[in-house]
Amino acid sequence: MIPLMTGEEALRRLFAALTEQTFQVELGVADPPLMDYLTDLLVRFARSEALNGYRDAEGRRLTQVVDMLQEAEHRQAKPRRELHRHIGDYTLFWTGVFPEALPRLQAPDRKDHLISYEQHGRTSYLIASRFEEQPFEDEAPILRRLSEEYDLCREGLNRVRQEWDRLPTEELARYSNDDDSLGEAA
Repeated sequence: MIPLMTGEEALRRLFAALTEQTFQVELGVADPPLMDYLTDLLVRFARSEALNGYRDAEGRRLTQVVDMLQEAEHRQAKPRRELHRHIGDYTLFWTGVFPEALPRLQAPDRKDHLISYEQHGRTSYLIASRFEEQPFEDEAPILRRLSEEYDLCREGLNRVRQEWDRLPTEELARYSNDDDSLGEAA
């Protein structure tokens, strides 16, 4: 008897297949650790609470990159590293997967209006990659690669999104969470 997959396992398999097809076949990037990282990012951010999971000292959710950057400067080394990694992931997710949300996220009435998500994503990945001791030594090269190849990864994630948009609604419904759905991030 074949065990049933959980929703997250099925979602991981879907994203892994789409990511592998996009990066290896379409873009010619054969880098399994990078593809695994991007698959994990997509699975993690499929649930909206992961997007805004960080809080400031007063307990308020950090929903703007400017606030995340400011908070990162006040944190100790390891939490600072994690927040910079999150900033890289957050900006890559929005610029790659849901770029149509950027006008709202960077509207004139928001702190993020005058910043570049791409530049801060690259820089944040680079800062996070400089933590090379245990337990971060395996992830450091991937974060450095994300910093160096941010535009390629953004384009690849945009193509992954285009592919999942082509999937029939019934098929996507099998992968969506009870309280979130893949097409409603913005």
